[in-house]
Amino acid sequence: METLDAIFTRRSIRKFKDKKISKEILDDILKAGMFAPSAYNEQPWQFIVIDDRKLLDEIPNIHAHASMCQTATLAILVCADLTKEKTKDLWAFDCAAATQNIMLAAHDKNIGSVWVGIYFRKDYIKAFTKFLSLPKHIVPISLIPLGYPDEEISTADRFKKDRIHYNSF
Repeated sequence: METLDAIFTRRSIRKFKDKKISKEILDDILKAGMFAPSAYNEQPWQFIVIDDRKLLDEIPNIHAHASMCQTATLAILVCADLTKEKTKDLWAFDCAAATQNIMLAAHDKNIGSVWVGIYFRKDYIKAFTKFLSLPKHIVPISLIPLGYPDEEISTADRFKKDRIHYNSF
């Protein structure tokens, strides 16, 4: 898949087939996350792969917008590792870039995904920290449920010329 095609056709998928994702495909998806740009090349991320059905089924009880985990094959929790911080507070952006890379790589492999936000919601951060026994220096940023799509979402033209400005607003 070409890069622009992947960007223009990737959609948020919330319904998944009961089909396992191979270890090879998962490794490629995780590798893509690790190839994201990061400030000063900090690479401040840690990835937790959640593939235990009981845990996936429990996630909607701790995050109001994560019901799709009940059909997902697995989910990746993207976390910031504060021990890797070289520049104050840029890890949230770095982990967002890793999240996008993961979703684009998944799309390239015909795997559906959706971005479930955690960061900035103290209740969700606390819930995931407790749920997965995260150490204090690990901050959950986003959750990405993954699986083979069981729905088709059409692409939409999101290009809006009125949001482009040159040299000033």
